[in-house]
Amino acid sequence: MRWCLAIPVFLGSGLALAGDAPNVTFTKDVAPILWKHCASCHRPGEVGPFPLVAYEDAAKRANFLRHLTTTRRMPPWRPEPQFGAFQDARRLSDSDMQTLARWSRAGAPQGDPKDLPPLPKLMGDWQLGEPDIIVPIDRPYTLPAGGADVYRCFVIPIPVTADQLITAVEFRPGNRRVVLHANFALDDTGQARRRAGADGQHGFDSFGHPGIRPSGEIGSWSFGAGPLVFPESTGIILPKGTDLVLTVHYHPTGKEETDRSTLGIYFAKRPARRFVTNLRIENRQLDIPAGAPSHSATAQSDPLPANVVALSVSPHMHYLGREIKATAHLPDGQMVPLIWIKDWDLHWQETYRFAEAVPLPKGTVVKVAAKFDNSADNPQNPSDPPRRVVWGERPADEMLRCTLQVFVDSSEDLAKFKAFDAR
Repeated sequence: MRWCLAIPVFLGSGLALAGDAPNVTFTKDVAPILWKHCASCHRPGEVGPFPLVAYEDAAKRANFLRHLTTTRRMPPWRPEPQFGAFQDARRLSDSDMQTLARWSRAGAPQGDPKDLPPLPKLMGDWQLGEPDIIVPIDRPYTLPAGGADVYRCFVIPIPVTADQLITAVEFRPGNRRVVLHANFALDDTGQARRRAGADGQHGFDSFGHPGIRPSGEIGSWSFGAGPLVFPESTGIILPKGTDLVLTVHYHPTGKEETDRSTLGIYFAKRPARRFVTNLRIENRQLDIPAGAPSHSATAQSDPLPANVVALSVSPHMHYLGREIKATAHLPDGQMVPLIWIKDWDLHWQETYRFAEAVPLPKGTVVKVAAKFDNSADNPQNPSDPPRRVVWGERPADEMLRCTLQVFVDSSEDLAKFKAFDAR
């Protein structure tokens, strides 16, 4: 977030409004907006470079907030509206943007303290109660003071003596100043454990993903996200002897920092009827010419081998990615929009949970279309001058992948999907 806010303040920016309302106040109108959409990051101890909880903190930045929100630089929310509906969407409504603009133009009045709503609970104990097991990074990780962002994978044995069914997880960043987001994967093959410590440090580096083909993927965490809870009677099978591969995206602060983040895991109290798995759609034949400003590429699944219900979608590209769209094409010819991001930024990649689970019948084909900018005009291009880029795991390589987290109705369908996804 620090790099996103390092821009000039344009005091004259904002919506062109006629007859700005003079009675918009912080206590009645602005505080609910900031507390809902901004305070999860912009509060003491968080990654936001300044707090936006108290009136004094917001008022002195009123013009700045007007510019950032009316240009949609903040809050960070990439998906296009009306193309998939998601939980915890941080996109401000036009009405909210107008309220912030009117408040700024009116001189940022405070209003009557009696109008201030109760401060939401922003920190505290586990939101779902005490987890069945708590899995921390086994020892503190030291992040250097400077340099590029770090993607570090920590391999942590999950202490269970029998197979379990995961029904919910909750992530707690150990150092909120440096943790930008995290992914949770499972490995029962030992691949990740063999990589850990190879560079003499804790865990191993892997750019933006676990660096292995995981045996399962639980989900991810990003700013403002709550616990991940699967629908009733639904969960992820956790075999005994499985490792958690916790991939954490760190942003240096200018001084050496340490982190020991934690994942809380909740297990089913009764047998499940439905099982969570993943569907990956990817193009490993990427070949992006040097200098190409808008290179198109696609990927698609084979027809699905069973009925599924999609819970979330996770697009993934690297620094050359500019646009990505995923759609589901049902056997009856209907097209279901899943997600469309026109301004891709690797630093803001997320797992987007659907507001309502999306049924995808047997025979559905999932299609992904993307564009890449491999020109010298792309400020994020890692190569200068631009060079030909193909699929790979390094920062200078590229990827085109979209992962759907889905559930199936039987263990037989789960076996079909695991074989389907392994091809």
